[in-house]
Amino acid sequence: MNHLLLKSHAKVNIGLQIRNQRPDGYHNIHTIFQELDFHDTIKLEKRDSSCQFSSNVDWLPKDDSNLCVKAWQKMVDAFGLGGVSIELEKRIPAGGGLGGGSSNAATILKGLRRLYELDVSDDELEIIGLDLGADVPFFIKGKTQIGNGVGEILKPIETIINGCYLLVAPDLHIDTKWAYGELKNILDRPNEVVNFLGFIRKEIIPFELFENDFEAIVVPAYPEIGQIKNSLRVHGARFASLSGSGSTVFGVFDEDADAKSAESHFSSRYNTFITNPTL
Repeated sequence: MNHLLLKSHAKVNIGLQIRNQRPDGYHNIHTIFQELDFHDTIKLEKRDSSCQFSSNVDWLPKDDSNLCVKAWQKMVDAFGLGGVSIELEKRIPAGGGLGGGSSNAATILKGLRRLYELDVSDDELEIIGLDLGADVPFFIKGKTQIGNGVGEILKPIETIINGCYLLVAPDLHIDTKWAYGELKNILDRPNEVVNFLGFIRKEIIPFELFENDFEAIVVPAYPEIGQIKNSLRVHGARFASLSGSGSTVFGVFDEDADAKSAESHFSSRYNTFITNPTL
């Protein structure tokens, strides 16, 4: 095997609790990760040595600061494999809370395992991936998982959050470090861990309990986010939320036709994408 063509999927958070700040400066979270069919595309091809990276966007660095290149270097350090050519076609918006960079890194780890026929488990790849980013371990197995810790304590679940997902991506960059830095008032409040898993197993899911704690920070600072969320609900979404720390807002619709109808209200002003959960 000398080359591979791979999908690198996006994710959303169905509910996101920020539990507390850790001694290492990171924060413990509690969330449901839902992987989506919406994806970037990555082509891998063997080389004798080194990593050659190219992309259809000009804002990604091509040197060893690139997350895909870092993923390759991690695999070289761990398993002594050879070189690779990486061609990345980006569709997932940057800085939107959809995990695009983390997904790309995880897809490189999994792709190199296949390309070089390595006897490496998913669990081993998750450990390697954690050094690249907190969301990278999730994308090793993907689909639907409960996430705790910084997102690396994962529990795959069979129940997926079904529906047609409309993603609305405003032209806003919300700095994740800023968002976490503003969380102090939230963390000072006593809060219990929400039983997300128990709720999604109910016949009628009580989505009103699936809050994203970042919305209390992001919406006052960026009122447009709240307006998009409210508009999604008005146009028929049974659930709407910010993903991660933003800036993408998503709505879950029962029918594809309803999602397409709602999309017409946003597509002239924002980047929009209609997708479904991965199965």
